[in-house]
Parts: sequence; structure tokens; C-alpha cells
Amino acid sequence: MKTRKILALILALAMTLCVFAACSKNADNGKEATEAGADASAEPANAKDTDGKVFKIGVMQFGEFDALINAYNGFKDGLAEAGYVEDQNVKFNYLSAAAETANCPSIADTLIGDESDLILAIATPSVLALKEKTTEIPVLFTAVTDPVASGIIESEETPGGNISGTSDMNPVKEQIDLLIDVLPEAKTVAVMYCSSESNSAAQYELAKAALEEKGLTCVQKTISAIDEAKSAIESLKGQVDALYIPTDNTLADAMTLVADAAKENGIPTICGESGMVADGGLATYGIDYYVLGKQTAEMAVKVLESENPLETVGSLQVVHQTEGNEIAVNTETAEALNITISEDILSKAKKFPE
Repeated sequence: MKTRKILALILALAMTLCVFAACSKNADNGKEATEAGADASAEPANAKDTDGKVFKIGVMQFGEFDALINAYNGFKDGLAEAGYVEDQNVKFNYLSAAAETANCPSIADTLIGDESDLILAIATPSVLALKEKTTEIPVLFTAVTDPVASGIIESEETPGGNISGTSDMNPVKEQIDLLIDVLPEAKTVAVMYCSSESNSAAQYELAKAALEEKGLTCVQKTISAIDEAKSAIESLKGQVDALYIPTDNTLADAMTLVADAAKENGIPTICGESGMVADGGLATYGIDYYVLGKQTAEMAVKVLESENPLETVGSLQVVHQTEGNEIAVNTETAEALNITISEDILSKAKKFPE
């Protein structure tokens, strides 16, 4: 985790100095991200015959945290399995925004200027920047919770335009069910997220409804920047029995800090995805971002093989992950908070530290 944060800082400095176009550096960054995913081990098929064409795929990844890295790994592996093999018939121009929304427009300009055949936008800020910049290049997104509410597309069934992709909408109701199973005495639960993230706001509404349906009290807690997280958590001490954090980019990028603050204040945290549990959250029941990336690759193959890529991408219905969800538990966090998790849950869970 520390290595990825150092990498993110280096990339942010590089973008400030306007050196996005250093192709060898971009290639190296993409390889490092691929190597970082725990499941990035797919054996590529033989390269598809593309009559000598080498497709250019631009990638804007919003931040260097587990969920987004795994989505990128799955995308690359899914393409390789379909015969689109890196450095043979496809090249990736990978750029990270280092979790800074302000970096996204310049990255979009770079990928558009590179004359990409397709652009993969990982997380909502990446897609929104590209939506403002191009209608002529097919764009596929992944790790976007609610593309309609975020203003990316008008309809998931018929996106139209040049943008479609895969949604990481959480099984929020099931996550609240897990919270109750793990913390049966909980009566009051805070839902914390960054106020500028529309995807997180949508998840808050779902969590609030699920909590109230179960007879629990929901407390809304928003922050505008990560440096507010520690004090926000401290203010909840003695006021709530648990904390729920959705797949919020701001909080996920600093989950180690957030988890430490929660533990210091004796507040167990149920998270939106397993990478956040790996960084110190207590537990989750979440989607598999590697699988989500592979689902995005299936869409990409249809676009790359189409005679009219723009028309094709606009006709592709947004894909949701309906299978492959998993429980994850951080046993060290459970021990630190003196929480006993049932053997029934542990027997089905992915456990951290691994």
C-alpha cells in the first residue's frame, strides 16, 4: 500500500510538470499496476489476427487503490484471453490521476491526443472528464456506481453517445445485513462519505433505507476532504455503535488512516469493498473488481471488433455484477476491537491479513 501511495505522489508531480506523454513511463506504470493485483495471473490466448493493426487503448485510472487496480488487471487479462495481447496487437497508454480530480482533464487531453481507439475510464471522475472532452472516441467505464445519477449517461439500458461500461453498485442491503450479523447489538450506525462524490451519496440513501428497515438509527457523516476524516470519526465516539463506509474514492484512498482512527475510537467499520478491509476495515460483503474489469473487457472486444465502434458502444447496456460477491474480514481489526466473529461467517470469508 505504501508503495502505491509513493507511486501516486510521483505521478501527481509528473502531471504537474506536464510530462504525461512520456510513453515508456506510462507503460511501466501500467505494468506495475498489473503486477499489484492478487488475481492478475490469467494466461493470455494466442494473439488475434488483426490484419497488422495495433489497437491503442488509453487508460485513465483515478487512484492507486486496490479496487481500481484490480479492475484494471481484470480488464487487461480479459482482453488477453480474447486474443488482444499487449505489445502484439494492442498497446495501453496508462495514466493515473493520483486520486486528484484536478488531474483528470489534462489526462483526458493526453489520451485523446494519442488518438486512442478506445479509452478505459476507471472511476467516476475519470469518465466525467472524458465526457467533457470527446464524443468521437469510444469510452468504457468501470468502477462507477451510478452512471445515470452522476450525469454520465441518460439510461443504463440505452446509453447512446460514446460511453457505456460496468457499474460497481454495491450490494448495500446485504452489507447492512452483514453489519447486523457481525454486530448484533448495534443500534446506531453512522454512514460516512465524501460530500462531493455523487456515487457515495447514492449509496448513503440505500444504506439509510436498509438501516431504518431493520429498525436501526442512521447518522449521516460527510467530509469534504480526507484531512477531515480523523476528526469526523473522533466526533462519533460514544455516539454510534458502528460505521459504514461505501465505495467512496476519497476514503478508500486513505483507508489505512481512516481504519486506524476508527480503531482508536472503538468504532467497528463495515466497508464497501475488500480492499478497504485489507487496509484495516472490519468486514464487507462486496463485489470482485477483478471480475468487473473482465466484464468491461468483454464489452471492449465488441467495440474493437465492430465496423462502427461509436454506434456499438452507445448500444451496449451497462453491466452490473450479479455473481462472485464475497465476504472479507480483517481478523486483526476484529481482535483489536475485541469483536468475536462467528465461525459461520469466517468459514465463508476471505481473511486479512492474508
